[in-house]
Amino acid sequence: MSYVIFGRSIKNEYLTLGTLFTVGATVFALKGGKKDAVAAGKPLTERVKDAVPIKAESSEEEELINSIKNFIAEAEKESGGSSHH
Repeated sequence: MSYVIFGRSIKNEYLTLGTLFTVGATVFALKGGKKDAVAAGKPLTERVKDAVPIKAESSEEEELINSIKNFIAEAEKESGGSSHH
């Protein structure tokens, strides 16, 4: 079977290979690049805090942000502090 694209008949095999190549090249391009060695050693909460500053406009928002930060910190402690086998 084949499809007509821009007036030309293209076989399914070529469409499949083109799709796989495009996905593979995109993943390779996104995974590559120079890694920041300093940021790699920081915990997730510190990296997020540096990347996205959050400013609360009310005390309720500040409480919510603090509870989320505490939840993340507790989850990091639980996952990093103990190993379950």
